[in-house]
Amino acid sequence: MTHSIDWRSLTRGIFAALAIGGIASPASAQETPAQAMISSPLTASLGAFVFNTDLNARLNGQSSSNPDVDFDNDFGRGRDATRVRADVLWRITPKHHLRLLYFDYNNNTTRVLSQDVQWGDYTFLSGSAATSEFKFNTTELAYEYAFLHETNYEVAGSLGVHYMSIKLGISGTANIRDANGNVTQVSSASKEGDLPAPLPVLGVRAGWAVTPNWYLEGSGQLFRVSIDGYHGNVGDVRANATYMFSRHFGLGLGYDYFRTSVDVDRTNFNGHLRIGYHGLMAYLTGAF
Repeated sequence: MTHSIDWRSLTRGIFAALAIGGIASPASAQETPAQAMISSPLTASLGAFVFNTDLNARLNGQSSSNPDVDFDNDFGRGRDATRVRADVLWRITPKHHLRLLYFDYNNNTTRVLSQDVQWGDYTFLSGSAATSEFKFNTTELAYEYAFLHETNYEVAGSLGVHYMSIKLGISGTANIRDANGNVTQVSSASKEGDLPAPLPVLGVRAGWAVTPNWYLEGSGQLFRVSIDGYHGNVGDVRANATYMFSRHFGLGLGYDYFRTSVDVDRTNFNGHLRIGYHGLMAYLTGAF
């Protein structure tokens, strides 16, 4: 007996079997938690730093250019210092993003000075107790374009504005020189400089879902500018490893190296400022 093959029915059966097999095998199409860090419209992280700092600054007097003050050496690092960083990335489309960064660092210390410290027209005296107050926060808004965006990796370039607000002051016993050159000793003198510094930055960022739960990310920013009384540069390099324990949440550990050096000739701050920090950051991240 001769049997004829119904090729149309056989083809339909094969495609039906493949479709059922695809539904029954979720690993082939299901997004992993690490991949969610690349595909999610909104990702955010909040963390705290443990780092070393490098703070040198010079506040010039009315008629003098003072030497730099090494705040870490002269005043030390306070135990009550706060070090917080927050990052938010909004993928408007897979290619076009907005990124927001906020960093806050406050440090107050009191120490008996081992040498005179010149700060503006104030000379804080050796052998007396002096207090330094340092408040530094950074807000950055940047546009990103992802020229590579795939399921497991993403590479993007960015252009943004890095706005730093810096308040740096010293209080204690000081000799104060007035505009006529007369010197008066004051036991509770206080002198501070307030510096808002908007600086443009260029950057690059890359992320990689290396396993179903591990997401690696690296970024770098660098810019040099001379505008409106500011002459300086900004550099920031960061590397992170995040373990996504669910589709929406993960824990991570990162390393950040930041440095800025600015010469300023403005009414509220005339002098030089160099700020740097580097160290580890532990953070909580989310993808939504």
